[in-house]
Amino acid sequence: MLHRDRGCRTASGTFSQELTAAVQALLKGADWSGVTFRSDCRWLPAGLVLAAFLWAWSSKTTLGERLEQALRVTRGLGRRCTPKSTSYRAFLKLLVRWTAELRAALLVVFQRTMEREFPKQFRHAGFVVLGGDGSKLQLARTVSNERNYSPQTRGKKGKQRRRADRARRRPRTRSAQTQRARDKKADSPQMALTLLFHVMLRLPWDWRLGPSFESEREHLRQMLASLPPDALIVLDCGFVGYEFWTELLASGRHFVIRVGGNVRLLKKLGVVRESHGTVSLWPDKAAKRRQPPLTLRLVQVHDGHQAWSLVTSVCDVKRLSDLQVAKIYGFRWRIELFFRHFKQTYGRAKLRSHKAEHAACEAEWSLLGLWALLLHAQRQHPHARGEPACLSVARVLRAVGQALDEHRSQPEPGLTLRDRLLAAVIDRYRRKDKTSRGYPRKKYEPATRNPHLITATPTQRQLAKQLLSESMKKGFTA
Repeated sequence: MLHRDRGCRTASGTFSQELTAAVQALLKGADWSGVTFRSDCRWLPAGLVLAAFLWAWSSKTTLGERLEQALRVTRGLGRRCTPKSTSYRAFLKLLVRWTAELRAALLVVFQRTMEREFPKQFRHAGFVVLGGDGSKLQLARTVSNERNYSPQTRGKKGKQRRRADRARRRPRTRSAQTQRARDKKADSPQMALTLLFHVMLRLPWDWRLGPSFESEREHLRQMLASLPPDALIVLDCGFVGYEFWTELLASGRHFVIRVGGNVRLLKKLGVVRESHGTVSLWPDKAAKRRQPPLTLRLVQVHDGHQAWSLVTSVCDVKRLSDLQVAKIYGFRWRIELFFRHFKQTYGRAKLRSHKAEHAACEAEWSLLGLWALLLHAQRQHPHARGEPACLSVARVLRAVGQALDEHRSQPEPGLTLRDRLLAAVIDRYRRKDKTSRGYPRKKYEPATRNPHLITATPTQRQLAKQLLSESMKKGFTA
């Protein structure tokens, strides 16, 4: 039997105890009153969350191996955390049943922890800046996933005919082969992910999942009610529209959105006292319905490479200057980096579950697990209360993966989980400009056109004044 020198051991305990202490610190103050298991169920809510986090953090190849590793760690902590024997099917059945309730409780705890632990970075320019964007997750090509996540075709005859045509005319050129690969990829089941991201802390805030054909704007509408009152949502060109912006303003939240040639803005409408950059969004359909125009502010930005046209609902320049608007939109790029970390570094570009309900559960706990892991790693840094550390997601995942693989052993001095997380930061050297590299898959998209800026006609001004007077009369009568 191997003998270990007790003098080399640390007082921190084993890696499994460190992982459990990390999860318990994250779950402090969680309300599990909405989670009530059956009387014969031997799971506890905290134990199920611990096992789900370890299941999501595991770097094993298959989902079954990840669960086996997670259960080995939790079982070593006592029978009160995990049942003595359980199967993968039973674990997934319980997790699918209670994921919604557990997720709601964890979101409240994590959001409160972010505001309490990082008060200086939680708000920027008086706003909680949240970047929003969408992405797609690949799924296994199974009957269940195709039924729930693939777009529904209009008829089988047309689909069978297209398959026969592709089989008869096999592509010979490289362009034809590329097009056939794209068609095959378009038919594969995909899960739509719409994420709200705290750009200052580089941590998630909320998200919605659904089939690939669901709208990102509809997902964002579902998250509006739970946002902070002083939230400022930063979005890209895909989140435009009169109805969508009206709902954002009606909720009391503000936004900064990049616009292009798909948006028509009016100037000199005469509804409010206009200054430099004051514009209005008032489509013809809204004018016919006698719906009021939206007063906004247009900010033109040029970063040396390309020009941006940004629209914000904060019309007061003293509250949010043009420079601050441009800086805030520049922070939005951090959500793209998070998608890259989630899909490439974390390995969630394609989910492994074969059932639709299991795929949704896998995606939910993958996001919750990465959020919890990055939040815990950010809290370990001593200077985190001043300026959040630039964490290396790859090193954080590697540190936790090593702790899971060596969960029974005690770490050597200087190699504890906390020490490894303290060292999991990105390097500070400046990298060279890589824009000239010609990657095979590099996209060369055309530059976004400027929005159509049109001077309002006398008819539009007259109708706008009528609507303004009618709204004032309704206000006085009320």
